[in-house]
Amino acid sequence: MNPLKICLLAMTTLALPMWAGESKSLFDGKTLNGWEGDLKVWSVQEGAITAGRIDQRAQRNEFLASTRSYTNFVLRLQFKIEGTEGFVNSGVQIRSERIPNHHEMAGYQADIGEGWYGALYDESRRNTILAKPDPETVKKAVKPGQWNQYEIRATGNRVTLKINGVQTVDYTEKDPKVVPHGKLAVQIHGDGKTRVQFKDLSIEELP
Repeated sequence: MNPLKICLLAMTTLALPMWAGESKSLFDGKTLNGWEGDLKVWSVQEGAITAGRIDQRAQRNEFLASTRSYTNFVLRLQFKIEGTEGFVNSGVQIRSERIPNHHEMAGYQADIGEGWYGALYDESRRNTILAKPDPETVKKAVKPGQWNQYEIRATGNRVTLKINGVQTVDYTEKDPKVVPHGKLAVQIHGDGKTRVQFKDLSIEELP
């Protein structure tokens, strides 16, 4: 090969974004390093981020949030939710922020729970379901009471959700006032006898 072509090829390779295709772990399986929240609620059990008990009702919504913000990314994680009564629900926040002097967070939520799996909810901001999947699609994808995978992709004004490889929603944000960056968080919803766990959290940042 021509030496000039070799040089140009090498320069092109080096010019590629360093993050392209790279996935970074967000949880070491032992500690909550890189996360912040009420440690009376959140802990590490069985190698997973854990909150709640199935014999005790959660008093209110609680969030464990990342200490840094993200813009464009693919977030992958495993979740398991169990419950006996009340509103058994959880979710994964993206592009979100804590409400000052409050326990809530505001922003997009990839929902978890019967009747809510795979939906995109706008938590404590517009307080509405932005997009929801076909019930039959969700029924085939979700394994109740077992470990399931969420894949959450946020690029520009578009958010897509997949559970166990099955796409549930593809949402395009039309409100220019909605900020396209923010923190990640996991939630346990109040008013349910619920135990929720998360593991294998990783993020692939995109340009």
